[in-house]
Amino acid sequence: MSQWIDGNDGVYVVGIGMHPYQFPSETPYTHLGLTAVRAALADAGLDWKQVQSAYVGTTSIGMAAGRVMFRHLGSTGLAVTQVENASASGSFAFRQACMEVSHGISDVVLAMGVDKHGDGRRAANKDGLERLSETATVPAVKFALMARSYLRERGAGIEAMAKVAVKNHGNASLNPYAQFRKPRTLEQVLASPKVAGDLTVQQCCPRGEGAAAVLLVSGRALRRMNFDPRRCVRVRASAASSERDETVYGQGAIDLVRGTAQAALAQAGIAPTALDLLELHDAFSVEELLYSEAVGVCAAGEGAAYLERGDSRIGGRCAINASGGLIGMGHPLGPTGIGQIAEITRQIRGEAEGRQHPNARWGMAHMIGLGSVAIAHVLSAAHA
Repeated sequence: MSQWIDGNDGVYVVGIGMHPYQFPSETPYTHLGLTAVRAALADAGLDWKQVQSAYVGTTSIGMAAGRVMFRHLGSTGLAVTQVENASASGSFAFRQACMEVSHGISDVVLAMGVDKHGDGRRAANKDGLERLSETATVPAVKFALMARSYLRERGAGIEAMAKVAVKNHGNASLNPYAQFRKPRTLEQVLASPKVAGDLTVQQCCPRGEGAAAVLLVSGRALRRMNFDPRRCVRVRASAASSERDETVYGQGAIDLVRGTAQAALAQAGIAPTALDLLELHDAFSVEELLYSEAVGVCAAGEGAAYLERGDSRIGGRCAINASGGLIGMGHPLGPTGIGQIAEITRQIRGEAEGRQHPNARWGMAHMIGLGSVAIAHVLSAAHA
């Protein structure tokens, strides 16, 4: 059955660019963003004037950030759309760009994310309702409680989720775009200061700043513009949804991940076990265990064992967060989802020097935003 993502002869990533994620600094957001965009243009071999439309994922910079930034590349009249959806802002910007290409509106579209560390004010805290608990909407508290339940139900110790941080800090140490570039031992992870419950500092993602950009072209433009197909990665699926009523505390986020992952995999026509790469939301270490089960790369209840066997490591059955994930690479919000796409593209091309997962052909990028929205993309080698 033909899917919307296959319109206009398909959607392809032809260029990627990053500004390394970093701790808050005085660097203007324009420098962060333009560094990533220029790198993506150079990677694709495109001129700025060839880009017909742009989608910018950001949460904390302010109105019209993209237009202010792009005028430094030249005012070409391209359409610019700003997208905000919490942690998934970049992911949704990417989805909108895919829609524009697949529906034949434009042949060359930029999707990017850029952010500075803002005040973090959330709409949920401005809804005019009194809270029964001051910590009810604090993510660290929610995931600490979910971690306690997960470990109790599986009969696992706190080391099980701490090993997620060890793996991801190790991957990040090999990633020149990561905010953290130092490997951590299990002892160091467990000994770092407590944040909430059993979650320690090194099991929680940092906030910072950075930028990521990808250039998308249609299959028709791919042939006309003579791109090298070996470096073009095809977008096979895009699925998004939001939360349903929750009957068990914490289960809503897990169901949300499961539903979007299943929808994306069905659209791509593959089983979860066919994935070679999985970049997912690991703002807190327990999330990787929960979501690897929800996506289906391992069986329910097997998340900790999957990690322990080395199945989720680079070189294992499915490299989960080869980039270092949010814990190691960082989580500047707006760019995070685009950074996942860039990592999967780099891996499928065979260009992830120092952390290359062998024979990478299929990958999924999965993000959630404040636990209430979720989005998944499946990508593959052009001829997979």
